[in-house]
This record gives sequence, C-alpha cells and structure tokens, in this order.
Amino acid sequence: MTIKISESKSDTTTTICFREPTKEDGAKVWELIKSTGNLDLNSAYSYLMFCEFFSDTCVIAEENDQIVGFVSAFRPPPSSDVVFVWQVAVHESQRGKGIGKKLLKELLNRKSCENVHYLEATVTPSNIASQSLFKGLAKDRDCACEVSACFEAELFPETGHEAEETYRIGPF
Repeated sequence: MTIKISESKSDTTTTICFREPTKEDGAKVWELIKSTGNLDLNSAYSYLMFCEFFSDTCVIAEENDQIVGFVSAFRPPPSSDVVFVWQVAVHESQRGKGIGKKLLKELLNRKSCENVHYLEATVTPSNIASQSLFKGLAKDRDCACEVSACFEAELFPETGHEAEETYRIGPF
C-alpha cells in the first residue's frame, strides 16, 4: 500500500510506503524506537525476532528508503480473534500526519488479520498520544474502546514505570 501525503508548508508531495518488515530491518527499527524517547526500548534481538517471525502482523512505514514508522503486533495464541499491538513508533519528522493510524489500518487490512475482531494494546496513563491514537481508531471504525487495568506499576522491576492499561477496540 502506498499513500501520498501532501505537506502544505513546502508544497511538496511525499510518498510513504507501507510494507512487511524483514529481518534486515530489525536494527533500523531498534534505532527508530530508541529515537522516540518515549517508548520502552527492548533489546535489538526482540526487534529482529518481530521482523523475522511476526512480519505478517508488523508494518513498516518507509519514506525515501528510510523507516519512519513501525507497528509491532502479534496474535495471542489463546485469543484467535485478537491482534495485540505491542508498539507503535513514528519518527519525529512524521508526527502529526496520521502515520500511526495508517500503520494500524494497514495492519487490520492484512490477510493475517482477516478473522480479527478486536485490537488490543497496553498504554500508560501519561501517554496521551497513544490514548488518542487508539480512541481515534475506534471512532473511525465506529466501535467501542474499552480501557481496563492490565499491569500495575509495582509489577515492573524498574522504579518509576507506570501502570499499563489495556485498550480493547472492537468488535470490528
């Protein structure tokens, strides 16, 4: 899927391409996550694993051969009608352009998600951007967005990690 985004500031047209990742993208995805400054940075190995073994439920957004967005997701084994979104990352240069929502829509339109009726993700109470992203997706899909407790702050080994709440969007 290719989407053209027009930027009115400079009257230029930018082409953003959405595609499945490959293992060769893992290091660049790790760099993207690191650059956001607000997402939990996991090991480079974890991003290699997602790009290699979960490519059918992960999406890369690319502009001029540069990764500018990434969504990692998987289908939890006990919940065959759910896709769980682990992280949504958008490069600082692309924020405010709807890339995050387009990444999620690309994911939900994949054959691997044809039997998905719910999208779930966990979000911290201070992550207003992610809360808006998931609530906006629910609104666009004309379905509910239920928020419930998931991981309490005291479960995390590092001091200062916020609780994570589950956002459940659907049914589609």
